Amino acid sequence: MLRLCSSSLTRAQLLTAAGIPFFQESIDFDEDAIIASSPKNFVYQATLGKYRVNLAHFGCSDYPLLVADTVVTAQGKILRKAKDEADARAILATQSGCEVTILTCMIYKTPSLEVMDISSTHYFFNPFDPEDVDRYITSGEWRGKAGACMVEGFCQPYIRETKGFESTAMGLNVEVLKPFLVKIPNDTTIKAMQEAKDGINRESVTMDALKVEWEKNKKGY
Repeated sequence: MLRLCSSSLTRAQLLTAAGIPFFQESIDFDEDAIIASSPKNFVYQATLGKYRVNLAHFGCSDYPLLVADTVVTAQGKILRKAKDEADARAILATQSGCEVTILTCMIYKTPSLEVMDISSTHYFFNPFDPEDVDRYITSGEWRGKAGACMVEGFCQPYIRETKGFESTAMGLNVEVLKPFLVKIPNDTTIKAMQEAKDGINRESVTMDALKVEWEKNKKGY
């Protein structure tokens, strides 16, 4: 059983589908104050901020802690959650017929283990049908979604090519998470994870190593 520090229904669905016991409980973190040099830097800062406030409030002695954040980028722009229908339309127009990269960062914390993963999945979309866009906007399903993007829903018929895991695009890379849930990974588990990473732009590191690197590269991670 783990504590998912996120109100995301999609992340909850991913854990449920993977057979991972969890409950949801979280403390909010204000992402609006983040100044980021890149999408990767943004998703890292957002996840680290969530991790710090939730760890301070809940700790991890009773249940392991899991936090995550996702960012969508296209045409060199960071596409945040749409503020209103007009914003959602503009964000979707940026993605239509383009390559879209979705990055998800997660931190998993137990009393004896701290792991961070930054994964990316790349989608190549065909142009969106304006009538489909109208229906999607009216449905309101885009609300609360990074980049108003639903690869498991609205965007699915327009996917021309995919590189990476769908779970990453949906907000939580369960393929990377699962090996860490039973015990601290041994050499065999680490080897299996490395094999799973082949061909995919992803990083999995211990928090101790990451903290050292972060202190060295605060402005450019």
